[in-house]
Amino acid sequence: MSFLYASIDAAQDAHNLRSMKNLTLRVDENTLAKARLIAAEQSTSVSELIRDFLNDLISQETRRDEARRELVALCEGSEARVGSKDWTRNSLHER
Repeated sequence: MSFLYASIDAAQDAHNLRSMKNLTLRVDENTLAKARLIAAEQSTSVSELIRDFLNDLISQETRRDEARRELVALCEGSEARVGSKDWTRNSLHER
């Protein structure tokens, strides 16, 4: 049974690799050297580190956008109202 799952995983990985696009980055040597060390410590590649970072960034932005939409919907559905402005900036700062 595990051979079947391994074959399915390998087929999915091959499909994912075919659908990925290359990206060229310019980084200084020190940054790349540190990234390679981190990747080696995590038993992965610099490409995988960058891919994970981008996926996390996109996920955060997606969640942030959804939270904004929910907040706008709550505000629009709220029955709270703001009263009239009967004060001036100077009156607020008078002692």
